[in-house]
Amino acid sequence: MATVMAIFIVALAFAAVSTPRVRELAWRLGFVAMPRQDRAHQEPTAMMGGVAIFGGATLALLAAAVGVRLWLGPVLRLAELFGILAGGALMALIGLWDDRHSLSPAVKLSVQLVPVVILILTGVQVNLRLPQILNLILTAAWVLYITNAVNYLDNMDGITVMLAAVSGAFLTLIAVLNGQRLVSMLAAALTGASLGFARYNLPLPRARIFMGDAGALFIGFLLATLGIKLRIPGNTNLVTWMVPVLVLGLPIFDTALVFVSRWQRGISFFHGGIDHTTHRLHRLGMDNLAVAFAVGLISSGLGILATFIMHADIAEAYTVGAIVLAVALYVLWRIEFRASDEIRMGQGPTCK
Repeated sequence: MATVMAIFIVALAFAAVSTPRVRELAWRLGFVAMPRQDRAHQEPTAMMGGVAIFGGATLALLAAAVGVRLWLGPVLRLAELFGILAGGALMALIGLWDDRHSLSPAVKLSVQLVPVVILILTGVQVNLRLPQILNLILTAAWVLYITNAVNYLDNMDGITVMLAAVSGAFLTLIAVLNGQRLVSMLAAALTGASLGFARYNLPLPRARIFMGDAGALFIGFLLATLGIKLRIPGNTNLVTWMVPVLVLGLPIFDTALVFVSRWQRGISFFHGGIDHTTHRLHRLGMDNLAVAFAVGLISSGLGILATFIMHADIAEAYTVGAIVLAVALYVLWRIEFRASDEIRMGQGPTCK
């Protein structure tokens, strides 16, 4: 527990101290998000905040790995840790390149397969009672879906950083309760780095720097990896698979909502847009800060349910799962099929 707390503090401190320096560097290098019709922000804003998040999390993990190895012996599988960090670093680099040069969706998705392969070669994959090829396909599908779902949700000030901090905190708690050292370390590093960056990304009154795709893809990749790595001894996989799905329920729902909405309208899913869950909450009357905290509250509620399901029996778990699914379908119906075009898409039919 002391190691987990130390990782959290180091990651938080590094991200908090380095973010203003990264912001200055972003302006000098031209990593600036300009206002566009299909984006919510209205002023030029520095990007590259993901560099501070990645740096804080990685520095804390590497320092802890060396310390644990020196004082406690080979209690960590360092090859696995370094493989996860290598995949995360490559995902962050893909995002950084996309922030500057705007990769096409097909190219972007293709190169994201490389970190997935690194993850699988490291030994991190879905292990269900299925043929190995199906486990590999499920691993790739999960990592790519969650990674890009988190990236798509990075569409307003403070949204993704709140998601990362809250989801990371619950994953840390669940991992500690189940004695999972590596997962708890990774989750603590993500939580600390996200909170250190949050001071500059929350709308107070507006974000001073964006994390960009570099940060969102790194966060999404790490959250997806934690979902695969998480183990709950003493309970069946028929129940425990719901835990990471619930913790990450908001980005899963948001991506499904946008897919359904754009499919109905005949619009490409891969373009930017202001039709996400967060945009709709904003058009329903919430200001930017309220939307960010709403994301935190929703993620907290899902995290509490995931913590309950952790030791629930099959009947309890599937009852909770059915209720959550019913609520999600009702919300989708209300804000997509019953909502006005103004709420769904914002002003004008050209919004994508």
